[in-house]
Amino acid sequence: MAFQLDAYWVWDFWLADDGERYHMFFLHAPKALGDPNLRHRNARIGHATSTDLRNWTSHGQIFEPGPKGAFDDTANWTGCTIRDDNGLWWLFYTGSRFLSPDSFANIETVGVATSPDLFTWTKQPGPVSVADPALYEVLGSSSWPEEAWRDPWVFRVPGDSNWHMLITARDRAGDEFDRGVIGHAISTDLVSWQAQPPLSVPGAGFAHLEVLQLLEVGGQMHLVFCCNQSRLAGGKAEQLGGIWTFPVGAFPGPVDPSAARLIVDEHLYAGRVAFDRSGKPQLLAFVNVAADGTFGGGISDPLPLILDADGYLSVEQSS
Repeated sequence: MAFQLDAYWVWDFWLADDGERYHMFFLHAPKALGDPNLRHRNARIGHATSTDLRNWTSHGQIFEPGPKGAFDDTANWTGCTIRDDNGLWWLFYTGSRFLSPDSFANIETVGVATSPDLFTWTKQPGPVSVADPALYEVLGSSSWPEEAWRDPWVFRVPGDSNWHMLITARDRAGDEFDRGVIGHAISTDLVSWQAQPPLSVPGAGFAHLEVLQLLEVGGQMHLVFCCNQSRLAGGKAEQLGGIWTFPVGAFPGPVDPSAARLIVDEHLYAGRVAFDRSGKPQLLAFVNVAADGTFGGGISDPLPLILDADGYLSVEQSS
């Protein structure tokens, strides 16, 4: 296992590359809680660095959740880190606010912090992006126990002045268990974001599409996301879940996640693809199911990826 902490569960994470070191920002919660299911209400963001994606040095927690009543007063969840044209680093993250200690009801929104060096972070006033009830399901508009607007992935398209954000979201219509869509928002300055219609439609077989990542391999754009077995719907119900991928065309544009295939099953989860110093894509993920069947917690060794004959990402098989 490439990264683990003795006293903490480690799970969702994302990566930034400053050209010399890889920076991993990871969710963690104390094992002293006893029950790993409690980790979500106690998630904090940590920071670690590596030169090879295998050997990591932990630098501790980067900041605390907000004060009571803030959009992130319960926990800080998954996000992404990008660098603007002036060299400033922006860390977009999910703010989670659970409405009561005995309920699963929670509201997810997107916040942001900035840093000159990836080590010292300053939270900016937030949230900067929320679910638009005219376009997306929100808490109370269905029986679903959360307002899903999380896991922001921010990127640019050549020739486009806008920044784009992909978001784990749910549609306002359709079978309640099959409403997972790819949310979309745009910004010109990384501060003010406008929600756009989703890039996919409900009914693709996913209650949610988590931890989205857009990347280019071999001149082709690919989406990577996660969904476990308990959140598969329609024709995918009862199948194994895990880390999914599918190739996409000009982006952002309409996409069809029903075409997604598994890269690995859900013994690994929340996969992120990074490029090693030779330029080869490597999949890292957190260990979701340990050898004894319990929750793992910790980041896997990199798995090299290749393109299959039909253009899908897959794990390279050792010879």
